[in-house]
Amino acid sequence: MDLLQSSYAPDDASSPEESAAASSPDSSPLRLPSKSAAPAVDDTALALSAAASASRPLDPSLHLVAFNPTADQLWAPIVGPQHPHAPISSASGNRNHKLGHVEDAAVLPFLFDEQYNTFHRFGYAADPSGLHIVGDAQPQAPEPDTVYNLAPSEHKRRRLLAKADNQDETLPPEAKNPASEEWILHNKQSPWAGKKEAPPAELTEEQKQYAEAHAAKKAEKEARGEGKGERAEVVVKSTFHGKEERDYQGRSWITPPKDAKATNDHCYIPKRCVYEWVGHTKGVSAIRFFPKYGHLLLSASMDCKIKIWDVLGSRTCMRTYMGHSKAVRDISFSNDGTKFLSAGYDRNIQYWDTETGQVISTFSTGKVPYVVKLNPDEDKQHILLAGMSDKKIVQWDMKSGQITQEYDQHLGAVNTITFVDNNRRFVTSSDDKSLRVWEFGIPVVIKYISEAHMHSMPSIALHPNSNWLAAQSLDNQILIYSTKERFQLNKKKQFAGHIVAGYACQVNFSPDGRFVMSGDGEGSCWFWDWKSCRRFKTLKCHNGVCIGCEWHPLETSKVATCGWDGVIKYWD
Repeated sequence: MDLLQSSYAPDDASSPEESAAASSPDSSPLRLPSKSAAPAVDDTALALSAAASASRPLDPSLHLVAFNPTADQLWAPIVGPQHPHAPISSASGNRNHKLGHVEDAAVLPFLFDEQYNTFHRFGYAADPSGLHIVGDAQPQAPEPDTVYNLAPSEHKRRRLLAKADNQDETLPPEAKNPASEEWILHNKQSPWAGKKEAPPAELTEEQKQYAEAHAAKKAEKEARGEGKGERAEVVVKSTFHGKEERDYQGRSWITPPKDAKATNDHCYIPKRCVYEWVGHTKGVSAIRFFPKYGHLLLSASMDCKIKIWDVLGSRTCMRTYMGHSKAVRDISFSNDGTKFLSAGYDRNIQYWDTETGQVISTFSTGKVPYVVKLNPDEDKQHILLAGMSDKKIVQWDMKSGQITQEYDQHLGAVNTITFVDNNRRFVTSSDDKSLRVWEFGIPVVIKYISEAHMHSMPSIALHPNSNWLAAQSLDNQILIYSTKERFQLNKKKQFAGHIVAGYACQVNFSPDGRFVMSGDGEGSCWFWDWKSCRRFKTLKCHNGVCIGCEWHPLETSKVATCGWDGVIKYWD
């Protein structure tokens, strides 16, 4: 212990007060002196070598420097003469390039491109420090312009000046005199500028023929109204194909036979094709029987024509109506059948006289009509409803020709219009996959039907008892909705098995309501039983799509179908 205390004792003698304070229990513990574990180094040689190095210049050939040189040593010239013909190297003075010394500078790519393009365009540029201008040319303004901060008009002005200077250098002396002809030919600012017109060269025979053909084609386009983007005017005409328009008693050819009446209240499924009407050159898009009697059949086609066919007698085409410039989309008879509506892709709706083939009136909003309907009430047969491609249902008063109402709630093109509830309401379907119920004359939706599982419904038919709606859904099934207040989906009645995805195949009922029928995309016509929802029969009708099917209103086992093969078939 005495030995340890003697080793911790300080070398110099302290006062009795300090020793007493250090030995007191309240004082801090003793601190041991620091001792270095490194061996002692003689600094004399290091100091001498540093002094010698500081006094002599730095050798440029060294690859490793053992001390920190000063700036004077770094930039000091090499001692001794240099051979005048020795090759230039990085060791000769302050050079690191054959043209001198090049410094590294951090410049943004945009700033570098700006100065680079400015130098090549204007002949000057700012150095990386931004304090000096480099180049032969000097900027005119105190703040030098660059290619990026000049207005486009200034660029154009400078370009024109440079072009004029170049032209002045190359022009002959006569071209600088405004009174000379050379000045008129070369000065583009003059109202007499331009080249002198040379005498017209003779055209070859081939060029003459081409010019004449081009002029004739242009004149033909202008005559059709296509020269300036206008719609071509179509001459409305109609051709009667029957023997005579009136019989010996003076009755019109559209007059229904007096003995036409329903032979049986019970409908039957047809079994065979008894007749084919061939007259359309393109696919048939819709067919409609004459109301109540069905002795005539109206058809609309993609060949821009509408034809009416005799069903009971000669079974020939009675009249052709030509008034649309594009395919006909939909047709609809009035209640008495003396007039009908047609809607075409030429954006026109035409109101025809069935007997004479004359167009009574034409309506258009500039959009494509997809469906047209007259109000079924006898006192409202002058009111026209049309579902348009611009998501609206437009209502016209055909007496005045004015639009009286617009029903604008759908989010897609309107496909169908079906009157229900004694014609006080109507149901519309659209490409927005929804059904909407409207009060006639009031543009407010009273019932909106839209579910996540619903698809677009391009065809809707009303059951003969007016209590149900059959909607052709594009997920290959027919859905049934009630026409009562709630318009609920009848989940117990669904008719499936046919393929209609992508096609607006028509759905329809038999006159007694016992059967549901529909065309499909494979050319077949399907029949289901209304009560059991079982498939009764499938008839292979057309080579292409079977787009439409109609049950005869009086002949209880007769059905007409149409397809995209241009043929209309009559089945019994």
